[in-house]
Amino acid sequence: MNGSVRVGQVVGVPLRMHWSVPLLVVLFAYGLGRQTLPAWTPGRSNAVYTFASAVGAVLLMGSLLLHETAHAATARRKKIAVQDVTLWALGGMTRMGRPPTAAVAFAVAISGPLTSLAIGSAALGAGIGLHAMFGWAVPAAVLVWLGWTNLFLGVFNLLPAAPLDGGRVVQALLWWRTGDRERADRAASRSGQVVGWLLMAFGWISFLRGVPGGLWLVVVGLFITLVAGSERQRAVIHTSLRGVKVADAMSSPVTTGADWLTIRHFIDEVAVNSRHSAVPLLDFEGRPSGIVQIGKLARIPGARREELRVREVATPLSQCVVAAPSDLLSEALDKLRPGTGMRILVVDGHQLVGIVTAKDISRLVQRHTLGGRGPD
Repeated sequence: MNGSVRVGQVVGVPLRMHWSVPLLVVLFAYGLGRQTLPAWTPGRSNAVYTFASAVGAVLLMGSLLLHETAHAATARRKKIAVQDVTLWALGGMTRMGRPPTAAVAFAVAISGPLTSLAIGSAALGAGIGLHAMFGWAVPAAVLVWLGWTNLFLGVFNLLPAAPLDGGRVVQALLWWRTGDRERADRAASRSGQVVGWLLMAFGWISFLRGVPGGLWLVVVGLFITLVAGSERQRAVIHTSLRGVKVADAMSSPVTTGADWLTIRHFIDEVAVNSRHSAVPLLDFEGRPSGIVQIGKLARIPGARREELRVREVATPLSQCVVAAPSDLLSEALDKLRPGTGMRILVVDGHQLVGIVTAKDISRLVQRHTLGGRGPD
């Protein structure tokens, strides 16, 4: 996700934090310290409320991290590749490959909400017990708040709307019942769009009635609607490309460039003749070594273009999506990661034989819409 930085790793997966997380911690701490704790445990000093609210906000972020860690750990146990876990203003996001079966999809989806519900129950029980046994009102109040918040998050995430976990659960159940993955994807994404619009409408009405928190529901609803729409589009694409091989979609031959050229020479000799916005690179032995975006080259100052080799600013092959001509196109698309663009390098043996771009995919989808059965 853009705007995030790596801060460590969990269960062997890179952990990233978005710039909005500190803001979220401050907002939670402010609400807890200025409203909840004074109402539940009146008569304490501002210092006590401030410290307790800061601890509570950090514990909440820790519980959100555990929620996402449960997804990542379950996915890894089921042999699904996990790219990273990112914490951000709306909670967290775990990027991973597509589950191979409905049972695996169900296990990965349900693990997060179950973790939140377990944390919520434990925190609520600990808070009640702490107050009953020792009379520690403020720590008990923080734990009770943490417990109720996690219980709410667990239940909210079980709403039957993709990309929420409940939508993933519905998706897995429909997949298991019908045997049609794309149909299940479309149904879950449609549900997500409906729930997103309802949340936006309810949030806006609440805000107009004087509830500031309504704006938060509007933001959440908008996010759900946009992501659900994107997932529905992806499901349509997968349906259109069912059974299509990578060789049927690729553009070939493709313009390539030597990765040892300076940026100046590369622009003059290669980039100006390319039909694509990114150019694959070849090493001294003629093997693909990565891909470089022409727009990125244009942003490099003129003086540095004489010094830098193009491979120094390119995306290395290890971070590119690579497929063989005989691979299924839908499986190759599953390897794409958000924010990296829709580009697939087609390699036969050690030779680059083509490239698949968004335009190639669009062409095939349009052909399917018109009733076409194969490449021209």
